Amino acid sequence: MPASKTKLIDAVQRLIAEPHALNKEPLKVLIVGAEASPFANVGGFARVTESLSKAMKALGYDVRLMMPKFGFIDESKSPTRVAYTGLEVPTDQDEPRSLICNVKEHLTEDGITVYFLENMEYYELRSNVYGYVDDPIRWSLLCRGALEFLEKSDWVPDVIHVNDWHSALLPNYLRSNYSDSQKLQGVATVLTIHNLRFQGNFDPLHVSELDFDDGHSPVAPFFSDRLNKQNFMRRGIIYADAVNTVSETYSREILTPEFGEGLDKLLTEVRSKLFGIVNGIDYQEFNPATDKFISVNYDWNHLEKRSLNKLALQKEFNLPQNASTPIISYVGRLAEQKGIDLAVEALEPILKDFEVQFVAVGGGEARYVESLRSLEEKFPGKVGTHLLPNFTLPRLIFAGADLIVMPSRFEPCGMVQLEAMHYGSIPVVRATGGLADTVENFDPLKDSGTGFVFKEFDKWGFFAQLVRALEVYNHKETWQKLILRAMRQDFSWEASAKKYLDLYRKAIHFRQRGLAPFGTQLAE
Repeated sequence: MPASKTKLIDAVQRLIAEPHALNKEPLKVLIVGAEASPFANVGGFARVTESLSKAMKALGYDVRLMMPKFGFIDESKSPTRVAYTGLEVPTDQDEPRSLICNVKEHLTEDGITVYFLENMEYYELRSNVYGYVDDPIRWSLLCRGALEFLEKSDWVPDVIHVNDWHSALLPNYLRSNYSDSQKLQGVATVLTIHNLRFQGNFDPLHVSELDFDDGHSPVAPFFSDRLNKQNFMRRGIIYADAVNTVSETYSREILTPEFGEGLDKLLTEVRSKLFGIVNGIDYQEFNPATDKFISVNYDWNHLEKRSLNKLALQKEFNLPQNASTPIISYVGRLAEQKGIDLAVEALEPILKDFEVQFVAVGGGEARYVESLRSLEEKFPGKVGTHLLPNFTLPRLIFAGADLIVMPSRFEPCGMVQLEAMHYGSIPVVRATGGLADTVENFDPLKDSGTGFVFKEFDKWGFFAQLVRALEVYNHKETWQKLILRAMRQDFSWEASAKKYLDLYRKAIHFRQRGLAPFGTQLAE
């Protein structure tokens, strides 16, 4: 075979194996979001932002972050310097014509530049990240402020990556208010949907016809009542050059009325630019061999040490200490999405008839807090709870519990099952979204699988898999193999980051070819 042909075949094979190798020129990426770890942590999205940027930086790309400068961000721990003062952010109305912001920048230990949009009234004087009646103004300010800053900056990204409804208005602003900008008109945009249920400061499933936002009208001025009723997520989907969800299955599920949250028709229309990429986890941070938040460190070559963490977990929750007693656990928000009602219904007969223990950590809706407290009162010595958010106790649960349950109604990705598996806690999950993509059902005949999976949102399906898991637990050799398979799964951010880089290049291609924004011609 001629050498030239061999080289061509090698190049094609390399492109198939690693498509982002098509263009080795390092991309410049600005990630815009409401939160990013360690500066502001409310949900898993904050860790995603941090981990993705670190992974892309490690691959040699110029990635930077932009988020609000909340008052609780400690500049003594995260020193900043002024990048721009007196930034005038237009409000699109006569009075006030603009809001004045500053931009500060911080360089992380990993060499990532973080831009903080500083405004006293809308960020620094607020105690929380979310939950204010003027949130639409706050997030519009972030979107518009980011673009105004880029207009003044010497650094211009190839791609702006926005996240959820809080920054989803940025692509709309970019293609309308900044359509004549010589500096920004070639910048591509990517929208990541972390949870489609949240689309703005309203309930998207109960919007009157008078308040319905088709996404095609101009963005309302900052202080207009209409802004509170505009669907930021819908507009992001329409105007972004590419859209992705945080798992492949969820990207397909949201095309249906059951999971589409009222946007399924729009998403079906623009599905040619819709992709799914599973989140990763940071194996440097979540590593049972080095984790300082667990009682005893271990790895898959020293699983015998894991039982010491079980004893520590039982002591922490004031439960009888017995390494042979299986522990079922729950970690996460107490919300309807998570299927807490289903979990309580299925766990009652399990706790009644099996020698098991159950521990739960998480805060959320009062009705679910009360149901878990009632479960604890009904089964003293078998149930322990910490019904408030906690960022360290979950590590001990991952290291000490035998099973972790996630009977979700829907789950865009889920991080808990990934973290738990790496620590050797076996997931019992519903086959939805990212849970379906990351947990393989145990098959005793093939000696394969990493957990236990039920299909329908039904307490008996969940109950059956719990019973099945407890029976397999009694077969120690089989159970040890199951733990090892779970711990050895590779959900590193490096693999996910490469997929994001491919997505960025697709978005750039769509922008250069004039293929976006999709959906702007949808029938009303």
